[in-house]
Amino acid sequence: MMALLLEDFLRDRPVDRHAIDEAKENMMAQVRAHRLRELRESAGLTQSDVAQRLGVSQRQVSKIERGEIETTKLGTIRNYLSAIGGSLSLEFIQGDIRVQVA
Repeated sequence: MMALLLEDFLRDRPVDRHAIDEAKENMMAQVRAHRLRELRESAGLTQSDVAQRLGVSQRQVSKIERGEIETTKLGTIRNYLSAIGGSLSLEFIQGDIRVQVA
């Protein structure tokens, strides 16, 4: 039996870069969300505590901690981070250019 070369393997099983990039982004969103939950918990706060401080529902805080922030207002995210003892940094990135916006 002859060894299968990587080139042959990849030719027979093409890689869908779009699917890989999408899966990677989803995974990174989940990691970030998990880290937010850890930071909230280390601050000794429940989701309900944070929701009350923000004036939003506990469901909205849960949504942030699940990484579903695409439809969340920037101000809500900023307030969430402030409530757990942090702040928000926002950057414009284009190639090697980085400009801190907020």
